[in-house]
Amino acid sequence: MASDQPHVRTYGGWRPSRGMGLLGLGPMQTGVVLAAITVLIISGSVGLRILAVVAAPCLITIGLIVLRWDGMPLSAGIAQRVRWAIGTTRGYTSYRSGVMVAGEHAWQLPGLLAPTVLLDVADEHGGDFGVVYNRRLGTMTVTLRCAATSTWLADPDTTATWVANWGSWMANLGYLPVVRWVAVTVDTAPDPGSRLTDYVSRRIAPNAPASARRVLQRLVEVSPAAAADVETRLTITFNPAASPAKPRTVDEALDEISRALPGLQDSLGGCGVTVLGRATAAHLAATVRVAFDPAIRGEVSRLSSQQGVDMSRWLDWETAGPVMAEEHLDRYVHDSGVSVSWALHEAPRQQVHADVLARLLAPGPHPKRVTIFYRPLPAGEAARIVEAEVNAAQFRQAYHRSQRRDESARDLADRERALRAAREEATGSGVGFFSLFTTVTVLDNEQLGRAVADIESRADTAKIRLRRLRASQSAGFAATLPCGICPPQLARHWPR
Repeated sequence: MASDQPHVRTYGGWRPSRGMGLLGLGPMQTGVVLAAITVLIISGSVGLRILAVVAAPCLITIGLIVLRWDGMPLSAGIAQRVRWAIGTTRGYTSYRSGVMVAGEHAWQLPGLLAPTVLLDVADEHGGDFGVVYNRRLGTMTVTLRCAATSTWLADPDTTATWVANWGSWMANLGYLPVVRWVAVTVDTAPDPGSRLTDYVSRRIAPNAPASARRVLQRLVEVSPAAAADVETRLTITFNPAASPAKPRTVDEALDEISRALPGLQDSLGGCGVTVLGRATAAHLAATVRVAFDPAIRGEVSRLSSQQGVDMSRWLDWETAGPVMAEEHLDRYVHDSGVSVSWALHEAPRQQVHADVLARLLAPGPHPKRVTIFYRPLPAGEAARIVEAEVNAAQFRQAYHRSQRRDESARDLADRERALRAAREEATGSGVGFFSLFTTVTVLDNEQLGRAVADIESRADTAKIRLRRLRASQSAGFAATLPCGICPPQLARHWPR
């Protein structure tokens, strides 16, 4: 008998990258551990005195690499804390703007945002859009303002088509060497109520009954608790140096980006996303300013909603940063807000539905930003990467067999996922690295505990594990802004 229950489509395909190592270590870490063990064996065969001398350093080295705390090797954790102590001693974690510090660069943005400048570029339709240029990395970032269609009221087949088209859109990025990475950000906050207040106040009749005016005022006061301000952004970061045209100047690089943008923008129509337009320079400056000073969200919303108001007269890139910022081990204090940031620690282990992140992305009682990064691999390099992952999984299987031990359930599932990824890549699917960052901001430090608990409970509902970015709060905060900051990429390629 055929079942009347509709088929529920699920999705998966992600797995942590694992090299050809033992005990969950990478190739270099495995080599260091084996070298330390070899030194112990040779020292023991030479003499007990030599063994006594080298035993302690070798055992400490092995322990620092093999032992883990919260999924991180002890060596990496200790190195991070040492760098944090050095930075705190030298004052790298404290920022004061030009109000208190005089100098040529007194108004620049703090931390990773310091090398960025905002360019105002004319588009092909006679308008303009903003480009965040990172002078240190040479990357240029463009932000598309989007309106995502809800999947809750859509037909399941339509939702599946949207997801498939989105997968095709990301797969095509592997054939565009100029695209470095893309980021999808959902920025939510309780509605400040400024627009509704202005709308109602302009329409109250002077001779209206006092009781009616009190009712309207009460409705306006409670409206922020029942409404939310939601903005969806798609940020595309370009690397002009990777373009076949090899632009030599900033203007040539901007021309190259302007030629690549229309195709990327138009192909989003089949992904359940409506592109409202490219973010202007004033809009980007306002977004960064509100992130650092959330208390002025209502004023900025009021200015942006007024017709004929030039936002560039009030906000620019030089004044978008904070007056003060202080990075602590577990939080980031800036102007009128206190923020806490997390990074993805573990993706869902099982197949999930299309709305698995709905709870995490939904508006909450505090302003928050959730950003998903996707770094596409070039189409020619993707095959080599997935084959290397398959070879590493088969090496671990052969090692267990040689030790006459059964393969663990996690290793078996990981090997099957690696084989499936290789098969999908062979049939035309794209391959890339992805990561997720979340930042929540409160105006009152006493609300920080509830805000942290709210985000972590939402992550559990979304079947993902988040790790609090201790000693890296400012980096996580910058990653969720439309400025082209991708911490995983910077950790590997940040210039010395």
